[in-house]
Amino acid sequence: MKFLAAMLFCTLALAQEEKKPEPPKVDPEQQELNKSLADAGNSSVDFIRALENHLKKYPDSPRKLEIQRAIVKAAIEAKDDNRIMQYGEIVLATDPLDLQVMDRVLHLLLVSDDPVTAIKAMGYAAKYEKEIKKIGTQPPPIHFNAGEWKAEIDKGLARAYVYEARATGNQGKLQEAVDFARKSWDTYPTAAGAREEGRWLAKMDKNMEAIAAIADAFTVEDPLATEAERKKDRIKMGEIYQKATGGEKGLGDMVLQAYDRTRELMADRAAKLEAGNPAKVTNVTDFTLDAVEGEKLSIAGLHGKTVIMDFWATWCGPCRAQHPLYEQVRERFKQNTNVVFIAVATDEDRELVPPFLKQQNWSASRVFYDPGIVRLLDISSIPTTIILDKNGNIASRMNGFAPERFVDLLTERINESLKN
Repeated sequence: MKFLAAMLFCTLALAQEEKKPEPPKVDPEQQELNKSLADAGNSSVDFIRALENHLKKYPDSPRKLEIQRAIVKAAIEAKDDNRIMQYGEIVLATDPLDLQVMDRVLHLLLVSDDPVTAIKAMGYAAKYEKEIKKIGTQPPPIHFNAGEWKAEIDKGLARAYVYEARATGNQGKLQEAVDFARKSWDTYPTAAGAREEGRWLAKMDKNMEAIAAIADAFTVEDPLATEAERKKDRIKMGEIYQKATGGEKGLGDMVLQAYDRTRELMADRAAKLEAGNPAKVTNVTDFTLDAVEGEKLSIAGLHGKTVIMDFWATWCGPCRAQHPLYEQVRERFKQNTNVVFIAVATDEDRELVPPFLKQQNWSASRVFYDPGIVRLLDISSIPTTIILDKNGNIASRMNGFAPERFVDLLTERINESLKN
């Protein structure tokens, strides 16, 4: 679910690739929206402002919900908490299963200890849990093996249980909160789950149990745990231990025990998940891509050519703005058979791609679905452009794009790869 959070969505109408007898008709509102978004460029803040101004002018726009969804996605990208709450609940009222939006709204609702807000949060958290379980019954996406998919589902459930723990605890149901937190830890050990258990055990004056839980949070291997959080865990352990024993003698031993305990737990879990999984793909050239239309494409089969891979998504505004620029570069190399352009759609829901291409009048030729390259190359933002040299090695990587320089810059990097 890592890749769910962080991109923008808009509606930009782009020119048709092939000449038609008559140009496609675009209504005045669409034209105005296109211009506003083009002026906003690649800035999340300007993007949000342009969409809000459009809604002020067209309050009854048929695209209203779509634009509101775009605003909340952009607000998540910009870390704009006020707009996340303002538009997030509007989106959830019509689409209560948008997990990315629900996750951010839940987080903000539970920042305070207000019991009334906690009741609302509990409703969202229960839906969050239910939807994650539903997703878990589906076959793994093509770019996940069985163990990786189970780990992702377990992480999502663990997060849901943490939210339920906080929501019930804020309503004064302390033991129920502890139970949810322990369920989170048992489902997938995270610092957040252990920390939540320690929080409510401390509220119940079960100090030594609370210290053990917070020590687990302090020592568990969790890439989402920040140094600031670890520092707070260390301070909290000291405070509770001082209260329980009058000093800190023996606290270090508890931390070391937690370190050994969490390392053994995570190693055992990793071994179980990996058992029976096929060998992991470690090179881009090992992938075969499913085409939106036509035959599959083996990256290894492009050996000897310079390959330009455009990673995009249907919901990515900058990707749409970048598309005609890609076409300009493609035109420059159309006579060079040693240069191959591949568009890789990163949408989790593949069914969205074909109608999007048709709507935007983009050719489906050389458009493929991501089979796991995004995860292999740790592509955390889109648009991203990867250039492979004739041996299949990464010759260049461009994260995002600068509209005024993109065509010339990409051209230069392709030429450099060809020379080398």
